[in-house]
Amino acid sequence: MSFRSRATGLVASVAAALLLATAAAAPAAAAPPHKPRPEPGWNMHVQIMSFNDFHGHLEADEDGVGGAAQLAGVIERERSQPGHRYSMTVSTGDIIGGSTFVSGLFQDEPAVEVAEAMGLEVATVGNHEFDEGWAELRRMIDGGCHPDKGCFTEGGYDGTSFGYLGANVVDAETGEQLLPGSYVKRVGGVQVGFVGVVTRETATLVSPAGIEGIEFTDEVEAANAEVAKLQARGIKSIVLLAHEGGSSTGGSNECTDLTGPIVDINAGLSAEVDAIMTGHTHASYVCTLADPNGEPRLVTQANNYGNLLTELDLVIDRRTKDVIRSTSSAVNHTVASTSPRSAEVDRIVNKWLELSEPLAEQVVGSAAEDITGDSSGNRGIETPMGNLVADAILYGTSGANGGAQLAFMNVGGVRASLLAGDITYAEAYAVAPFNNQLVTLDMTGAQIKEVLAQQYVADRGRQMLALGVSEGFTYTWDPTTHTASNLQLNGQPMADDETYRVATLNFLADGGDGFTAFGLGTNRTGGPEDLANLVAYLQANPGITTPGDRVAGL
Repeated sequence: MSFRSRATGLVASVAAALLLATAAAAPAAAAPPHKPRPEPGWNMHVQIMSFNDFHGHLEADEDGVGGAAQLAGVIERERSQPGHRYSMTVSTGDIIGGSTFVSGLFQDEPAVEVAEAMGLEVATVGNHEFDEGWAELRRMIDGGCHPDKGCFTEGGYDGTSFGYLGANVVDAETGEQLLPGSYVKRVGGVQVGFVGVVTRETATLVSPAGIEGIEFTDEVEAANAEVAKLQARGIKSIVLLAHEGGSSTGGSNECTDLTGPIVDINAGLSAEVDAIMTGHTHASYVCTLADPNGEPRLVTQANNYGNLLTELDLVIDRRTKDVIRSTSSAVNHTVASTSPRSAEVDRIVNKWLELSEPLAEQVVGSAAEDITGDSSGNRGIETPMGNLVADAILYGTSGANGGAQLAFMNVGGVRASLLAGDITYAEAYAVAPFNNQLVTLDMTGAQIKEVLAQQYVADRGRQMLALGVSEGFTYTWDPTTHTASNLQLNGQPMADDETYRVATLNFLADGGDGFTAFGLGTNRTGGPEDLANLVAYLQANPGITTPGDRVAGL
């Protein structure tokens, strides 16, 4: 039976085009040791392995952790253990988008290929699946060559063999689902249902222009509605795949002081859901939380970039068709330099690496010293890298290119730091992997203050999201009132009623990250693609140095 025929909640008109909480957290001790069991009597064990926030990390990091071949090797190793007659692999989103150089260079087709080789069967969409808009996500699912870049390999791109879920991704006008809301797998005579949701904040995390007409509804409401559909079909074993999560101060197999949206999601989620596998927050935990009926429910996450693999052992009673939670367990496996490697995935990765080499190794600039402050650190403070990229944006939009006088860059969008020495194209790509366009706007001093005030939003997942600012622009930030004052441009005070030309990314100009005040700007003009502009800036400014502080109080 195909994925499409097993998926529920898919609008008929879209089906042909797509193949597609507060309950108190009960801090858990370390996860039980992984001990595959035999199949006793009526009980059967279903092994569900999950990874999240892969972001096209085809290769292991400098310490040999993660990477596609080793992640696939750990999947193969665990699947081959005794007692794993029934096994499947799932993902909780961000397989693509915000990716490393090689995967991103080829529109993340490499990430899809390695995910398929890992045996991925179903995934929920993450916010980064929408980085380049709905049309490009549909191409990734359905197949076809990129409309601008063409085909990267002989024979072209054939889409995903796994299904993408999104119960809360709907048409804003009709409210109808644009992706399947759930997926059903029959194992050992029992139907196991998977419901998928993405963070409701997706609309603020990607460029609004690419998701026009799409709404991301409440995760709990959408999931509960989908669960009700599964129940109506007699399906009692249900797992939620959620691209939303939390954070824990414990180890990867612990649950200490769990906080974040997943706590409220768990509290409101139907008690019929037997386990929650999460993502988005790049955290690692194995928790046992109380569902609305006070029963224990496993909640897991596997960090990011393929560094961990979650193995959920779902014990199901064949007679009742329901999960026995008291004997179900989960464990996070480390994907280390000593982990086994998948020969097939190694072959796939090496193919794409070879294709990328000519461009990746080109030197496009140099740094006189380390320049740090990327999105892996604190996104709520002024950083050298944030200001450097803002300088690059101003470079590409000033004068005849848009007349920009100052520029802004979201710190969360700066995905890598630059180290002293030569800077290659691949290293520049790692800084700016999102294919944003530069834009320039007319904004008054008062409107710029509104933009700066939106660096703090009380009900946002990350309350404080700082903006890097370009050379010549300074201001003072009050961390108590969350307001900006003493705005100056090239040493001169800025007036609330005077108009200035402001440059930024289309992502921010369209209201991304919650910076809706950019929408007050007028006389919008376009500019170059952000990576191409960064490369041009680096080429024009060899030996770049760390930008000085420009914001007092931040």
